[in-house]
Amino acid sequence: MPINITMPALSPTMEEGNLAKWLVKEGDKVAPGDVIAEIETDKATMEVEAVDEGTVAKIVVPAGTEGVKVNALIAVLAEEGEDAGAAAKAEAPKAEAKPQKAAEPATAEKPKQPEAKAEAPAAPQKSAGGERTFASPLARRLAKDAGLDLSAVTGSGPHGRVVKADVEAASKGGVAKAAPADKAAPAAAAPVKGMSDDAILKLFEEGSYEIVPHDNMRKTIARRLVEAKSTVPHFYLTLDCEIDALLALRKQINDAAPVKKTEKGEVPAYKLSVNDLVIKAMAMALVAVPDANVSWSEGGMLKHRHADVGVAVSIPGGLITPIIRKADQKSLSAISNEMKDMAARARNKKLKPEEYQGGTTAVSNLGMFGIKDFAAVINPPHATILAVGAGEERAVVKNGEIKVANVMSVTLSTDHRAVDGALGAELLAAFKRLIENPMGMLV
Repeated sequence: MPINITMPALSPTMEEGNLAKWLVKEGDKVAPGDVIAEIETDKATMEVEAVDEGTVAKIVVPAGTEGVKVNALIAVLAEEGEDAGAAAKAEAPKAEAKPQKAAEPATAEKPKQPEAKAEAPAAPQKSAGGERTFASPLARRLAKDAGLDLSAVTGSGPHGRVVKADVEAASKGGVAKAAPADKAAPAAAAPVKGMSDDAILKLFEEGSYEIVPHDNMRKTIARRLVEAKSTVPHFYLTLDCEIDALLALRKQINDAAPVKKTEKGEVPAYKLSVNDLVIKAMAMALVAVPDANVSWSEGGMLKHRHADVGVAVSIPGGLITPIIRKADQKSLSAISNEMKDMAARARNKKLKPEEYQGGTTAVSNLGMFGIKDFAAVINPPHATILAVGAGEERAVVKNGEIKVANVMSVTLSTDHRAVDGALGAELLAAFKRLIENPMGMLV
């Protein structure tokens, strides 16, 4: 009996992925545990292993296909002793056997509006007259954003369902009537929309630009940032930390690092960065101020028992936030080595989902670029994120005298639903005490 191989869910939130590469071909024999394909999500490239033993009878989704939905059929396996040709023809009809259409390169004339995900089966929606209108979730969302009544849109999809193209055509042609006023909330304002692609292109001379299609990572970053700024009430707190004592302690620890032998010769067992000390200080500050170590949910406040600190890492085309779990309990050398390992694997898209999903807070450091201060966007479900600027020599007043000190500006962004201004100030004060008295992080 043929065995269907479907697109796996590589993380709890994954809905679709790109089938980057097949490592087997039709006719190859596979055994449980054999790596058969590479799947790209928005953050990582992961290997897919065979679960059953048999012969690859048919590859349904070719390599390079984008937007393959979870549980869609990607290949058919023939069991031991079964005819591969017969198995290929007997693929189960209930599976989504047709491969997703690969992304078409954008043209310079008019880019298509990127879709967050493939259209799902239609769900009925009642019209103003009480009749049911069948439309895909994407079509319903587009109609809602455009203020259109779906019952006035003629569907061109299977069984007359309304799809994205129908809504776009109705919107441009003015065919669909506005949704009845009595159906909408009296005080509801029309959703704020950005400029359309057509409007943007009209501002530039044709041929003076190149359109580079968005990859999955950039689409995900854009969607999450819009969600974060639209749904999380941000509140910002900034203060300066003197880091002379921290720099001196860092040098002392690095100078005392033992030497280990590697393929490249003898190297220090660890080399602390300022960011490693910032991670540790943020984790310990959250433990010292437990009411700030939280995540907001509608059902109640999640109070975390440990401080899991995400660290923003720049990678080609975007960024990712690997997480140092239980950073409050780890030594500085352990944090340093773990951070270096995860940053390297992040740039190669080799992180596992559990290594970058979740966390209780985050740190974003742009000091290495000379940025003095900035405000970072919170990454839900976090309630806080710390933006770290460059350490630089500044004039400070001490006991009525002007002196020179190394100063670093930090800005704490908080989710005001979970962390109020006074609580955020308490957390930032705890962080400042640890940074300015770094020996406390060694106890």
